[in-house]
Amino acid sequence: MKKTHIAAAAVLVATTATTGCVSSSTLEQFETSPRQLVLEEYFEGETTAYGLFEDRFGKVRRQFKVDITGEVEGNRLTLTENFVYDDGERDTRVWEIDILGNGQYRGTAGDVPVPAVGQVSGNAFNWKYRVDLKVGDSVWNVGFNDWMFLMQDGVLINRAYVTRYGIQIGQVTIAFNKK
Repeated sequence: MKKTHIAAAAVLVATTATTGCVSSSTLEQFETSPRQLVLEEYFEGETTAYGLFEDRFGKVRRQFKVDITGEVEGNRLTLTENFVYDDGERDTRVWEIDILGNGQYRGTAGDVPVPAVGQVSGNAFNWKYRVDLKVGDSVWNVGFNDWMFLMQDGVLINRAYVTRYGIQIGQVTIAFNKK
């Protein structure tokens, strides 16, 4: 076997192994949950969240707080997210999320070059999208595979798997608390 074929096979195996462990959950397994998440109901009004980003080695790289204002008008949920990072940096992202029915959603934001797609089942929401993320003086296009779970007392836990070139580079964990 040629060296290029061996190298290509090694990259394919490494990529499959890395991205294959991103999440083994399926939405169907949450269908009968005692709590039912309706995204537009949960996020309408004021919500506060706290989160952190861990790199692929498990080292916490960033921590943040985000205040979210959600407005529902017709079949659209607008989320204004105001981030404050522990290093003092501030950022804002505004999501325009279309409520498509049957638990399906599609959304856009200024740094999201292709519409995000998501679906709810029971207490779980899976949301997939790409973000043009500022990293130092560069901009990286990274993928997010978010899994949100509505817990007791209105707490929503989000675990997002972050990839670049198909390889997991980190994870974001966020806890949302409805005001």
